[in-house]
Order: sequence, then structure tokens, then C-alpha cells
Amino acid sequence: MAQCSAVIDIGSNSMRMAVFHKTSRFAFHIVHEVKSSVRLSENAYLHGGLLQAPSMDRAACAIGEFLGVARSFGARKILCVATSALRDAPNKADFIRRIQREHGLAIKVIDGDKEAYFGGIACANLLPKMNAITVDVGGGSSEFALLVYGKVTQTLSLNIGTVRLKELFLDRGDTQGAMDYIDNALQKLTFDATATLIGIGGTFRALSHGILKEEGYFFKKLHGFEMSEGTFKTFCHAIMEASPKKLKSLGIKPDRFDTIKAGTLIFLRIVHRLESKKLVCSGVGVREGVFLSDLLRHSTHQFPHNYNPSLRYLLDTYATHSPHGIECATLAKRLFDLTHEYLHLPLSLRHELVMAAKLLPIGLGVSYYAYQKHSYYLALNGLKYALSHSQIALISHLLLFKKGVDSSELVPKKSYGALLPETKTLNALHYLLWLSHIVLAGRIRAGEINLSLKGGELHISGDDSSLYLAKEQLGNLITPKGLKVKLESLPDGKFKVGDIVP
Repeated sequence: MAQCSAVIDIGSNSMRMAVFHKTSRFAFHIVHEVKSSVRLSENAYLHGGLLQAPSMDRAACAIGEFLGVARSFGARKILCVATSALRDAPNKADFIRRIQREHGLAIKVIDGDKEAYFGGIACANLLPKMNAITVDVGGGSSEFALLVYGKVTQTLSLNIGTVRLKELFLDRGDTQGAMDYIDNALQKLTFDATATLIGIGGTFRALSHGILKEEGYFFKKLHGFEMSEGTFKTFCHAIMEASPKKLKSLGIKPDRFDTIKAGTLIFLRIVHRLESKKLVCSGVGVREGVFLSDLLRHSTHQFPHNYNPSLRYLLDTYATHSPHGIECATLAKRLFDLTHEYLHLPLSLRHELVMAAKLLPIGLGVSYYAYQKHSYYLALNGLKYALSHSQIALISHLLLFKKGVDSSELVPKKSYGALLPETKTLNALHYLLWLSHIVLAGRIRAGEINLSLKGGELHISGDDSSLYLAKEQLGNLITPKGLKVKLESLPDGKFKVGDIVP
């Protein structure tokens, strides 16, 4: 696949493009996004689905500029898909030929099941693995995908969309007619009720942004943001009753004023039908799905086991100078396996500890001085995919360090503290992470370190190292209560370098 690729998604309401840059085989990040509210389907549903000339003119102009943006980033591959507006249009061939003639771009019109699948694989790969139903409410249709622990097992597309409902019902004040239309369409949704609904698309992101703002949520990340059914419904009802001025105060942007109520109504009826108790906001959708279907075409559209593209991107970009983070991860894993029962650490946190260890040196890619803060900032903002907000908060926070200070004392005020584990657990994880770093201070390999735990006494020795630097730095850490750490120059302990007891 090309090093830089662009994906254009032509929807009924908006047209969007994302430019993806690969940093290694499967690692990538988005270097640019652009959106245009071309309203391709405007007035189409009142004319048998026929695309209107002004709408096609707007779309053609936007596509020309999209292509200019993509080429400015050196995109070698440009993929363009179109969804409901073109699917439904009797004159779609005219528009497709026009774009090919004017811009040399081939548009691929995808059916509803394919659209649902693209959204589904984006969520399956770029959100934490879960059993859920993805719901993508667009301008002309809504797509559903059933996820079973990271795999798309069923898809469905229904002709219920924001622009369609607005023009057919809400512009005439017929809210009940719109509800009946939605409920009638949802009879074809035969998926079992699910506790978790993943919302895709602009409407759900707009609603999530409003809820995030209203709750004063500490993370400004929509991707992976979770909310309860009650919170979601309360906010949605406020949207349905709001005037334009009130919509703005609820965090809705003016360019969504005319479609937000239609989208909100659709989501309310879907949540009611599926009996969803938890709702998760997805910051990814069709564009990412199209990209991933190309990137992962030889691996059944799944990343390798335990592979995280955000983590790999950070390592590719900021940790090219040293393998120290990988060595720390190896040692941190061994330390965790040896001590987790004694320190009462949940096994589930091993993964986050190892990821934090791998990211220890990324701050050096910015500056050696205060590199821990740089590592923390890069992780907090660069980790995005396949992790919950709690995982991102923990991994990032563990990278903060201050001599003689517990991790729990480093939590910024009015921030993500509520997402972190209890104080004792947090401090123990932090200790194991930075102990691995200190033991390897002489840049020796993790495989050269010998570990043993006898009672509450952790013995650490180096095959060919006196661990002198480690002994000097060990006093900078606050050892968990009840744990004794002994550093020894040789496995048999003939020459003891340090005996540190809390």
C-alpha cells in the first residue's frame, strides 16, 4: 500500500476526506481531514431521488479541491466511495461520468451492506474489542453492524437518514410521521438486543460532544467516549425541544442545526429498539474502514494479535534512537508476573504496564530534558485506537516521574484522576515501570537480569553487570509497602551492591 493514501467519502449530507500516512507496515496516523457540507441529496427525496444540479455543482467543486489537498500531501493512492445519495439516484451515472471527466477520479458506489461493513471493521479494529452493534446514521440511510469481540458477523442498511426524514417529515412539522417511519423501518432490524451501541457519524459525534461539554468531562477525546443510556436520552430530549439559540448553548454547531433533530430522533428510536444501556462514540467510520480494508487485505481485515497501530506509530516516530523501551517492557513484564500476587495487582493491568514501558523513551524524540513529561504528553494525545479512555489515562500517567514522589501525587488537578485505578495499585504499577528503567540504566539487556521473589524480598542481579548505576538511582523510587528490594552484582550474591529496604 502507498505510504500516503487518501479516502473520500461522498455522503448524502457531507463529503469528507482523510489523508493517512503509514509509518511502518500496519502503523499509521491521519495527517489531514477535510469536510464539506455539499448536501448532495438536498431536495432529491422530493424528486424521486434525482440529484439536483446545484448539489452536483457543489460536490464537483469540493472534489476538485479535495484532490488538490490530497496531492499536496503526496498521496499516491486516492480511494473514493459514495453511499446513499448516489445509491438512490436515478441520474447517478451522469454525476459519476462528470467527476471522471473533470477530475479523473473514479467513484465507487457501495451498497448499504458494504457501507455497514466498512464502519464495522473500523470500530472492530480501532476501538477496544467488545460485543456491540455499530450504528451509522447518515443523511439518507442508517447502517448497522453486529460485532462479536472484534469481528463483524452481520450487517444491515435501512433507508432512514437525517436529510431524508427532514425533507419528508420534519420540514412539515410531522414528528409523529417521522417516528412511525423510523419504527416501521426498524422492524427489519433482527439483531438481538445489545447492551452496547457504538455510534458512528457526524450526528452521534455532535451529540457526544454536547454531552462531554455539559458533563465537564476531563478528556477532550470523542473516540471511545462512553455514556449511559439515561445520560444520552436526557440530552437527546433536550435537543428535540431546543430552539436554535438553545442548540448552540448545548454545544451543537450551526452547520448541524437543520439536521440534528432528525438524527437525534433516529438514535432515540434505535436505542429504544435495541435496549442499549451503554453508548460509545466512535471517531472512526467509513473512511477508516475503506483504508483498513486495503491495509489489512491479506490478514482478514484484522490487525495481528495484540498489535496497536497508535502505539506503533509513536514508536516509529519518536523512539528510533534506542531499543530501551522494548527492553524495559520485557523486564517490566517479568517483574509484574513475579510480584503481581504479592502486590495484589489485577492481571488485566499487565497489558497497560507493558505498553507504558515501551513508550518510556518517546519523549526523547522531543528533548532529553524533562523527557518524561514529553513522553506523557505524546502518549496522552497520540494513543487513540483500540484503547479505552481509562487505558489511555493509565498508560500516559505512568510515564510521569518525579524523584521521591508517588505516582498518585502526580495526577493533574481536575483531570483524568477518576479514570485511574486505586492509589495503591497505581503506585505499585508506577514502581514496577520505573524500577525496570532504573535496573537497565546501564543500557544492558533485560535478558541479562536475574529476578527472584522470596517472601516479600525481591532479588535483582545482573549476569555481567554490577548494577552500580541502578543502585545509585534506586533511592529515587518509593518502594511499595511490605516489599524489600535487593540489588546484587552476581546471581550468588557474593558481592552485594545495594540492600534497599523501605
